[in-house]
Amino acid sequence: ISQTFVSWDWVAGGAASSNTDGSITSSVSANTTAGFSIVTYTGNSTAGATVGHGLGVVPSVVLVKSRGGSYGWGMYHHKNTSAPETDYLSINNSDATVDDVNFWNDTAPTSSVFSLGGTDAINKTSNSHVAYCFAEKKGYSKFGQYEGNANADGTFVYTGFLPAWFMVQNIDA
Repeated sequence: ISQTFVSWDWVAGGAASSNTDGSITSSVSANTTAGFSIVTYTGNSTAGATVGHGLGVVPSVVLVKSRGGSYGWGMYHHKNTSAPETDYLSINNSDATVDDVNFWNDTAPTSSVFSLGGTDAINKTSNSHVAYCFAEKKGYSKFGQYEGNANADGTFVYTGFLPAWFMVQNIDA
């Protein structure tokens, strides 16, 4: 079977170091200047568990993927809904936003940790998980939302800079 793949590759801050900010010890490689960290941790299936992200500021986006099993990506986005900590997006399918306490435990990220619900997709006991955390940095990254207008010209989205990469996920359908 012929298939097409995409690869998004990032380097954060070099070798990972141990982070004990959360209730689960994580390994973090962070580039605070760029507002980006790569986090790995082992799940414990405990709702309310927290994981240190190493950014020193509240992340705008957190993408989490279990490295074991066939679970999809869970995405926290600070502009997803009026209460984004109660919802998640799946970037590997076309599902709309889902309201589910089992993802982020209905708790917004802080400047040091993000919270986990008990779902196996992001917190299965003994499974390794990876998280990509992004904080907005002026002139470097922008995270927002817009409503489409059904015009051929589309909706104008101001970022303040010329982006090298632009990702869109429909949250309504």
